[in-house]
Amino acid sequence: MRRALQRLNKSALAALFLFALASAMAFSAGFETEKLVIRTKAGKEFPFTVELAIAADQRQQGLMNRDEMAADKGMLFDFGETRRIYMWMKNTYLPLDMLFIGPDGRIALVRADTMPLSEEIIDSRDPVRFVLELNAGTAQKLGIAAGDMIESGQIAASAKKP
Repeated sequence: MRRALQRLNKSALAALFLFALASAMAFSAGFETEKLVIRTKAGKEFPFTVELAIAADQRQQGLMNRDEMAADKGMLFDFGETRRIYMWMKNTYLPLDMLFIGPDGRIALVRADTMPLSEEIIDSRDPVRFVLELNAGTAQKLGIAAGDMIESGQIAASAKKP
């Protein structure tokens, strides 16, 4: 009887472990990548490779739970429509610059050096379609500002949709 209980306990623990693993894998969204270019009003170009957060689960996960990102990397969020966007930094360990971008690829607002792990709302103020997250300090270092343009396959493809 005792062995049967031990086997049952081991089976229950194994099942619980597999359930937890499956849940974690389901929550972990995969991201495609693309190259994009930020073109400043001064004519300078800065290339980045970005992960695309297009689906709701990808946008929800974003850059959460990461502790590093290369200087030439970032994440482009596509919200599928032009509207006022609200972001936060919950479970995000990296300080970030958030570039709020209109449907035409023009940067509408730069929110620099956001606070890691903060639940404070970061508001686009005006309707936008995209948000580009880069390492904190990137916008200042490269002179990226409102009015600059983002050239991206994702942005170009969305501009073609009615």
